[in-house]
Amino acid sequence: MPASSLNHKHLFYFWVVAREGSIAKASQVLHLTPQTISGQLSQFEDTIKVRLLQKHGRGLALTESGQLVLRYATDIFYLGEELQEALKDTRTGRRQRLVIGILDSIPKSIAYKILEPALKLGKDLTFNCIEGPLDKLVSQLAVNSLDVVIADAPISANYNIKTYSHLLGESSISFFASHYRAANYRKHFPQCLDGAPMLMPSDASSIGRAVKQWLRDNDLRPKIKGYFDDSALLKAFGKAGEGIFFMPSVIEKSVIQEYNVRAIGKVDELTERYYAITAHRRISHPAVAAIYETARESLFSAHD
Repeated sequence: MPASSLNHKHLFYFWVVAREGSIAKASQVLHLTPQTISGQLSQFEDTIKVRLLQKHGRGLALTESGQLVLRYATDIFYLGEELQEALKDTRTGRRQRLVIGILDSIPKSIAYKILEPALKLGKDLTFNCIEGPLDKLVSQLAVNSLDVVIADAPISANYNIKTYSHLLGESSISFFASHYRAANYRKHFPQCLDGAPMLMPSDASSIGRAVKQWLRDNDLRPKIKGYFDDSALLKAFGKAGEGIFFMPSVIEKSVIQEYNVRAIGKVDELTERYYAITAHRRISHPAVAAIYETARESLFSAHD
């Protein structure tokens, strides 16, 4: 079916009916008679040649095709609302605002690198960065309190919230140690990890779980000295020589420079992935688009 044959007025009526749960309620919202709306929906179904709604008790239920159309319609009309807001901003000269949720287990250096392209868009953009656990961030995203969530895993179906996980890129994993510890471990990596003191991120970190599995698979049993929710605190302990730690290889140089440590090895088979989670399929906010495009094109294509 060509796009030109899709009647957006009919699509909008369907969207309101699906959202309100009945033609009677939709008629109050649209200020139209139920008969008018029913007739428009029938025309819409005839045009697209699929059944969208079926009777269910005293109300209506979406068919499988109806659920598909509803998902697309929601994106279309939310994007329309965002467009109107964006145009209003350009007319009034109002500063654009970007509210970002950042998973608390993501290293701060990675978060900055991911967000840096948005900083370069201009002085009329105001940031609000909110850090927290995934459950909290996804809940805020669902009610449009956040524009995007930066996470280390896609959102699972268990959340029962419509979100879209856009892969930004992936990085191999590098292991680090203080200078005096590195001298003992660099020559025989990764066998040197067996029995070595190690600092680990909390189990909330997807890469922490992956590294644990990799250690088991390779029969390596380091002595875990501590678990950390905060990656900056973990690196500070590593700098002080309390144990070996690991970070994404994409920030290897910055970790070495900032914490005065040495890289003792890299594991290419271990990868950390990063995602931009949005409430809509299409990325419409220009700052989020800049983040996504830069990450895909350059940030994760070559390590710094």
